[in-house]
Amino acid sequence: MEQLTTVPGIGVLTATRLVVGLPELGQVSSKAAAALVGVAPYAQDSGQQRGHRSIAGGRRWVRHALYEAVMSTVNHEPTLAAHYAQLKAAGKPHKVAMVACMRRLLGILTAMIRDGLTWQETEVGQGRFLPAAT
Repeated sequence: MEQLTTVPGIGVLTATRLVVGLPELGQVSSKAAAALVGVAPYAQDSGQQRGHRSIAGGRRWVRHALYEAVMSTVNHEPTLAAHYAQLKAAGKPHKVAMVACMRRLLGILTAMIRDGLTWQETEVGQGRFLPAAT
């Protein structure tokens, strides 16, 4: 819980929901964690037909808590804000960009728990993944 609350946008309630609802956090890969939460894209293909990818299943109340955290994090954390802006500039709808940011944040949280780091100790927290100024 202490590690998770160091992330901008994640408070005690969200950290509690993540710890209780996703005890595998830090023990599985980021792709597996995304599937458990329900933010992994699944194909809607059949034979020759190719459909769009959409999210499905997962632990709904954990996904909702993560969505609320990303809403705040995108506004206050420069790396995820830049990721969101890049997706919006590419023409992605708001919710598609938010789900992509949720997956990215979930991957960062998985690595934080796995390695025993706080947000400030990660490369993202130190600002190493900011886009170059143009």
